[in-house]
Amino acid sequence: MARVVDRYKDNVSGKFYTDSQCIDCDLCRQTAPDFFSRNSEGGFSFVSTQPNSPDDIKLCQQALEECPVEAIGNDGEKVPSGPTPVTT
Repeated sequence: MARVVDRYKDNVSGKFYTDSQCIDCDLCRQTAPDFFSRNSEGGFSFVSTQPNSPDDIKLCQQALEECPVEAIGNDGEKVPSGPTPVTT
């Protein structure tokens, strides 16, 4: 399960994020390419754009549910100021 305290600083603010468990498998980028991008230097995916429409949210939720290491979270809005993100 992804943890807000372990999220990458590359993630844009909002509900969805990836954390330090990411193994850069590319599944999220294939499932929701408009919302996930790759940090090639760090070797991980991150949320580059937050979804807005119900269909887009479903895509990101699908990526979360299919992530093999549970590195995608959807509780990023619960911490308004946010903890110090993981740096790469």
